[in-house]
Amino acid sequence: MKKLMPASASLASLSLALPPRAVHAAPRADGSDPKALIAAIQSAVNEMRDTNDKRLSKIEAKVDPLDTAKFDRISDDVSTLEASLNDVMTQLAAAKLGGNGNGPTNPEHTDQIKAYIRKGTEPTVQAAMSEGTDSAGGFIVPIEWDRTITDKLKQRSPIRENSQVITVGDRGFIRVYNDGVIGSGWVGETAARPETTTPGLSTLQFDLGEIYANPAVTQRMLDDAGFDIEQWLTSEVDGEFAIQENIAFLGGNGVNKPFGILTYVTGAANAAKHPWGAIAVTTVAGAAAVTGDEVLDLVYSMPSERDANSKFYLARASLGKIRKLKDGQGNYLWQPVTTAGEPSTLVGYPTVEIPGMPAMTTGNVSMLFGDMEKTYLVIDRLGTRVLRDPFTNKPYVHFYTTKRVGAGVQNPEYMKAIKQA
Repeated sequence: MKKLMPASASLASLSLALPPRAVHAAPRADGSDPKALIAAIQSAVNEMRDTNDKRLSKIEAKVDPLDTAKFDRISDDVSTLEASLNDVMTQLAAAKLGGNGNGPTNPEHTDQIKAYIRKGTEPTVQAAMSEGTDSAGGFIVPIEWDRTITDKLKQRSPIRENSQVITVGDRGFIRVYNDGVIGSGWVGETAARPETTTPGLSTLQFDLGEIYANPAVTQRMLDDAGFDIEQWLTSEVDGEFAIQENIAFLGGNGVNKPFGILTYVTGAANAAKHPWGAIAVTTVAGAAAVTGDEVLDLVYSMPSERDANSKFYLARASLGKIRKLKDGQGNYLWQPVTTAGEPSTLVGYPTVEIPGMPAMTTGNVSMLFGDMEKTYLVIDRLGTRVLRDPFTNKPYVHFYTTKRVGAGVQNPEYMKAIKQA
């Protein structure tokens, strides 16, 4: 399964191959220079829009399929460039903080983990501030290493990055909701004051699932390794965790995993789960596309007091279609990155590409719009556990790593969805 990785590869020789009739060469850019990347994005967007305008001018006659193919390829090019820009900005931000983006380190903790990885020497300093092993025989990893995994997950998982994330020390988390139903009325000076209705309280429980990774390496390699084995192990773990989290945060059924946000929309499995109802869905006319008016209708269906931190969440293929939309004056509704560190926008709101988000095909919920932090809650159980297993699969040493994570919709009123006809 392909891991969710930020696009960090150099785009110096990025090119798109088309048949001889129409050849497109993608803009060249220094993969580490934000200004060069922004210039490359602008150049690609201009060419992409010229291609789309030519395509639109041919609609009454006959559309050349090469125009459509060229637009799609440049659109994909733009997405790759934007991902590279985001990755560069993340690295620059980490450098300004004096680190590598993996959080603070403690030499004593780090040395113990490396000794445990190489030789199985038991750690004595624990994330939970206690010594020894837990009942399952796994070791609580030093908190700096645990934070490293969490930080990388945040970089790789767009839903985690945009959601509210809390850490708990218990088996789950319960939130109390007030239904806001309180009675009142107008009365005269001497009129009776009968009892009015009292607000009701309800609870919603967020259970934790367990996510694991089990990378393996030979003992000889551990003994002779000339590389940073701690970095290797965390990379293996957070890569696998990011894949599984992204799947669960979208469509998880709650069985040993979180409930995905798409399961809370109207008509889905958890539409009745939240005491405040489901995420409202607007069904558009097209089975494989949306119009500019439908996008605007979605935006204005969100009350103004709730849209301060709203963003669009959609798949890369859907983003490619959105880039073709125009308003009544012929202006494109999607705008590319113009400043390093800022996202591209759709009708003025940031866009977030979500791997695994359903495509624009019949019956799919293809787009979300709203404040993900107010809508979705991710719960981390304190501490990552690692069990070093040199016995099961000789000559390999397995590092069975587990982390307990829960998630679900905490407030459906801050999110809207588009569903294809």
